[in-house]
Amino acid sequence: MKLCKGITAVLLLTGIFAGTLVGCRNTGKTSSGTITYSNPLPVAFGDPFILSASDGKYYMYGTGGVEKGFGAYSSDNLVDWHFEGQVYSGDQPGSWTVKNYWAPEVYEIDGRYYMFFSADWKVNPTDELENFRIGVAVADQPTGPFAEMSDNPLFDPGYPIIDANILQHGGRTYLYYSRCCYKNPVESEVAAWARGQNLFDEIEESWVYGVEISNDFTAVLGEPVLLLQPPSIMDDPQTEWESRSVTSGEVNRRWTEGSFAFEHNGQIYMMYSANFFGGENYAVGYAVADHPLGPFTKAENNPVLEKNTATGGEVTGTGHNMVVWSKDGEKMYCVYHGRTQKTGNERVVFIDEMKIDESGVLTVDGPSTSNKEL
Repeated sequence: MKLCKGITAVLLLTGIFAGTLVGCRNTGKTSSGTITYSNPLPVAFGDPFILSASDGKYYMYGTGGVEKGFGAYSSDNLVDWHFEGQVYSGDQPGSWTVKNYWAPEVYEIDGRYYMFFSADWKVNPTDELENFRIGVAVADQPTGPFAEMSDNPLFDPGYPIIDANILQHGGRTYLYYSRCCYKNPVESEVAAWARGQNLFDEIEESWVYGVEISNDFTAVLGEPVLLLQPPSIMDDPQTEWESRSVTSGEVNRRWTEGSFAFEHNGQIYMMYSANFFGGENYAVGYAVADHPLGPFTKAENNPVLEKNTATGGEVTGTGHNMVVWSKDGEKMYCVYHGRTQKTGNERVVFIDEMKIDESGVLTVDGPSTSNKEL
């Protein structure tokens, strides 16, 4: 990781920089003028999301770096990032939020910028430990300030939800989100196995749902549809990689979260993360469907992004990804967070090229830390 002049960093307990990196460079140029870079980028975000804006710039948002809200970075080339400051502040008068601001995603539509995010809802009569809901904020600039569109979350499904992602398809808008593991114990062969091993008495799970919402982002249309969940049987090809946090004895939860949906050749691809977001086994897979609300079929080559320590690398905890395209539309990049030995427990941002071949198989060229061409 490269430091640079002009850093006014917020030092965390790990001693790794976060928050305010001003004018930081992580690039070089080849003799042909191609930009080279190395991961991780000089941005300490979890759950990174990059908007490719109409002004020609890229804007990155993520979890962490500022108090009770979200900050943003801007870049001309996806590699050199300038901190733009705090762009959304929660827990304000009239806000529905109170704490734990996670996973912002920003979409540019008709000259305005809409931020979907998760936070703890201040309405909590039963004192739930996890009380997340999803809200929408809007701004006239990608650097904010973003103001909440309502003094209530977008909707209340009756359980905590995080990791909002939207897809506009066929003139309609679809919202994807993850139901939290909290108070969602699920019986399965994996849960029975964990009891038999005296690891855990029960296994809680998070699941990805989809629901149509109004095109103005103010209302939910219809009922949420369950789209993705961890496998229930031991001999499912996906069970091993999606259950590593349980089978390693790390924690009694199996996650399906951090979904990101996009269209390719007439199909809907949904990338998602599994395992403990704070552990080394966090990894990414994908599923494919013909319709935004499924059914989705998980890919045979999952996971497509995972730790590389078993092969001599230093990256762990790879997950909560999104996809951004180069300005010319020629390249796809997987943007995600991970950890290295140097960054410790602090999550930092990685960008690696990804491809979909003629057969529809998606692959990610990562995680990487060596010099690469953008």
